[in-house]
Amino acid sequence: MSNPSPIVVSPQPGESGWRSSNPTPSLVEVHRSIPVPKHLSFWRKMLAFSGPGYLVAVGYMDPGNWATDLGGGSQFGYTLLSVVLLSNVMAILLQALCAKLGIVTGRDLAQACRDHYARPVAIVLWLLCEVAICACDLAEVIGSAIALNLLFHIPLVVGVCLTALDVLAVMYLQQKGFRYVEILVVVLILVIGACFLAEITFSRPNLSGVMAGFIPRLEIIRNPEMLYLAIAILGATVMPHNLYLHSSIVQTRKYEQSEEGKREAIKFAIIDSSVALMFALFINAAILIVAAATFHGTAHQVAEIQIQDAHKLLSPVLGVTVASTLFAVALLASGQNSTLTGTLAGQIVMEGFLNIRLRPWLRRLVTRLIAIVPAVIVTAIAGESGTAKLLIFSQVILSLQLAFAVVPLVLFTSDRRKMGAFANPTWLKITAWTVTTIIAGLNAKLLADVVGLTKLFR
Repeated sequence: MSNPSPIVVSPQPGESGWRSSNPTPSLVEVHRSIPVPKHLSFWRKMLAFSGPGYLVAVGYMDPGNWATDLGGGSQFGYTLLSVVLLSNVMAILLQALCAKLGIVTGRDLAQACRDHYARPVAIVLWLLCEVAICACDLAEVIGSAIALNLLFHIPLVVGVCLTALDVLAVMYLQQKGFRYVEILVVVLILVIGACFLAEITFSRPNLSGVMAGFIPRLEIIRNPEMLYLAIAILGATVMPHNLYLHSSIVQTRKYEQSEEGKREAIKFAIIDSSVALMFALFINAAILIVAAATFHGTAHQVAEIQIQDAHKLLSPVLGVTVASTLFAVALLASGQNSTLTGTLAGQIVMEGFLNIRLRPWLRRLVTRLIAIVPAVIVTAIAGESGTAKLLIFSQVILSLQLAFAVVPLVLFTSDRRKMGAFANPTWLKITAWTVTTIIAGLNAKLLADVVGLTKLFR
C-alpha cells in the first residue's frame, strides 16, 4: 500500500486500548480550527500553539484562590507559600499529562473515561465532576458579585443574578473564533498580574520572610487549621475540571498527524501550559504575600478574612488610595475570566461522559443556575460572612474531587496499549503516582480531621 491513512501513527492506541477506535471530536465546533503550518520557525510555531495553557491557567487564579490565599496569608503569614508552590508544580505535571492524552489519543479525559470504564463507573465519575464544576462555578459567581458590589455598589444578591448573563458574552466569542477567546483571556490575565504587581509594591513585604515561606514545613500537616487551608489552596489551584478542559482544547490546533507531528505538538503544548502556569503562580503567591504583609500580626489576622474587608482595608492600611480599586478590578477580571473557561469545561464534561450535545448557552445557563441558587440563599441569609465561608468550602470540595480525575489521567497516559510510544516512562509514572498519592493522602487526612472536629461539637 503506497498511501496509508494519515491518522495512524506508531501503534495506534484506539485499536487495542479503547472500546472505539474512532473518537468523536472534542468541542467539534472548534476542533483543529487553528492551523499550524509545518515549516514555521520555532518562535512562530510556539506562538501558534500558545493559548490553551492560558485558558487552563485561569482556573488557577479564580476567586476561590483569592479566598484561600487571603485567609492563608492573613492567619499564617508567608508559611503557606510552600503549598502554593507545590500545588503549581503538581499542576504543571498534571496539565502536561492532559495535553499528551488529548494530542496522542484524540480524546479528552471525559471521552477517555467513557471509552474505558463501564457505563455505571463513567456516570459516577461524571456526577463527581459536575459537583466539582458547580463548586468552581459557585466561587466564580460569588467572586464576580463581590467585585460588582465593590466597584459599582450593586447589591450582592443582584450581582449574583447578573453573573448568569455571561452566557451571551461566551456565545459571541465562540462564534467569532477560538483565538478571540484566547486573546481575551490573556488580556484579562495581564490586567490581574499588573494589578497585583502594584499591590506587592505598595505592601512592601519582608523579602526574607517570603523566601522562607517557599520552604515546606511539617507544621502545615500537624496543624489542623493550617492543613484545612492548605488543602483548600490545593483544591483552588489544581482544579479537576481543568484536566478535562486542557485535554480538549489542545486539539484546537491543526498539526501534522504523524508521530513526529504529535511529539512536536506535545512539546509546544507543555511549554505553553508551563509558562502560563508560572503567571498563575505569581498571582496566587502575590495575593497571599499582600495578605501576609498587610494583615498578618494585626487585628485582621483571621482564617476567613473577607474579600470585602480586604478591599476596604488595603487603601487605609497601605496608605495608597488606588490599592483598593486595583484589588476590585483584578477580582472582576478574575471572575469574568473564569466564566469563559467554565463554559468550555462544562460542555466538554457533559459531551465527553454522556455523548450528549446541548447548545453551549443552555449548558452554561443550567450550570450557572445550579451555582446561583445556593449563592443567592447564602448571600440573602448570611450576608458577607456567609459568602466568605462558602468560597473556602467550595475549594475544599474541589480538592476532594481531584483524585477522581487524576487517577484515570495517570492510568491512561501510563498505558502503552492506549498511548503507544507516547506512554509515560518509568520515572514519570513514579512521579505522577507520587503526586496522586499526596493528593489522596492529604484529602483523607482532611476528612479524618473534619470528622474528628465534628465529634468534638456534638
